[in-house]
Amino acid sequence: MKVPFAFCRQLLFCAMLMVPTWAQAQQPLRLASTPWSPFTNAPGKPRFAIDLVLEALKRAGIAADSAIVDEGKLTPSLLKGEFDGSAALWKDDERVKALVYSQAYLENRLVLVGQKGSDVSATKLAELSGKRVALVEGYAYGDAIKSPTGPIYVPSTSEEDSLQKVLNGEAAYTLMDEIVVEYILKNYAEQARTRLAFGSVPLIVRSLHFAIRRDLPNAVSLVDRFNAQIIGMIADHTYHRLLQVDWIQADVDGDGLTEYVPRDDRAGPLPPERGYSILSIDQPKGPATPPKRYYFGGNVYQSWSNVPDKYTAPLPPGGASRGAEFPIFTFKF
Repeated sequence: MKVPFAFCRQLLFCAMLMVPTWAQAQQPLRLASTPWSPFTNAPGKPRFAIDLVLEALKRAGIAADSAIVDEGKLTPSLLKGEFDGSAALWKDDERVKALVYSQAYLENRLVLVGQKGSDVSATKLAELSGKRVALVEGYAYGDAIKSPTGPIYVPSTSEEDSLQKVLNGEAAYTLMDEIVVEYILKNYAEQARTRLAFGSVPLIVRSLHFAIRRDLPNAVSLVDRFNAQIIGMIADHTYHRLLQVDWIQADVDGDGLTEYVPRDDRAGPLPPERGYSILSIDQPKGPATPPKRYYFGGNVYQSWSNVPDKYTAPLPPGGASRGAEFPIFTFKF
C-alpha cells in the first residue's frame, strides 16, 4: 500500500494503451479459490476478496470469472493449468514459480476470541498448548496450526458455529479474522462488549494476492493493470462498500504514513475511534503512534480540526454507521 496515488493513475493510463487488451484477445480469465467466508465463496454469498478482485479487473478492462474448489485441490489445479489463476491466494514457494502475484490487496489476520474475562493475550499458537480452539473445517489456516505441541482443535462448520462452541464452553477460544471481528463489533456491539474478549495481536497473518499463470499472454502486464486499481478503489470508497466498513486505514497518498479514509465524504462531526487496516504495515505500532490524518475529497488533513465543515456536518438520524448492507453472518448470543 505504499504506491503513490498519482503514480497509480499514470500506471493505469499507460496500461490502458496496451493493445490488444485481454478482453479483446482472450476469453475471460478462469479463476479459482478455496472457500473462506466472507473472503471467498460461491456467487450470491459474501465473498469480499473475490468481489474486490473482479471489480479491479473490470476497471482494468479484464474479463474474469471465479469458481470455488475444495481445499487441497487449488494448487494442483493451478499448476496443471486447469485454471488461469486465483482471486485470493497466499504466497508459497511452489506457487511463486508458476504464478505472477499482485501486490497484497488484503490480509487474513486471525485473532483470538474467547468469552468475556478469558485471557486473550497470547501472541503465538504455541502459548495455547492444551487449550481447545474451534476452527472451521475446510478452511486453509496454513501450516501454523499443524504443530503437535499447539492447541487442541475443535472442528466447526462455520464462523457462527465456532463462536457458539466458545459461548457454550465446548471450546475455550476460536480464531477469527479481524474483518469478522469488525462485523461483530459493528452489528453486535452490546453482545461483543458484555460476552466476548478479543485478542489484539494476530496469531496468523497471511497476505492475499491476485495471481495468474506465468505462461499466460501478457501475464505481468495484466497483474500491473490490476495493481494500478487498488489505491483508487480505497480512495473512492469501493473498498468500504465491498468490505462493509465505515473507516479504512491506508496510505493513499504514498508518503509512507497512513490516513483514515471514510466510507463517505460526509462522515459526521466525530473522528473515528478505529479504522480497518488493509495491511499490517498500515496499523499503528508502539506507544508513540503518529497523529491521525484524514483523507477527504482527494486531500489529506493533518488533524480532525483541519477537516472542512462540509465533511463533518451532523448526519441525519441513523447515518453514523450503515451497519451491514447485506447479511454476512448471523451470530446468536
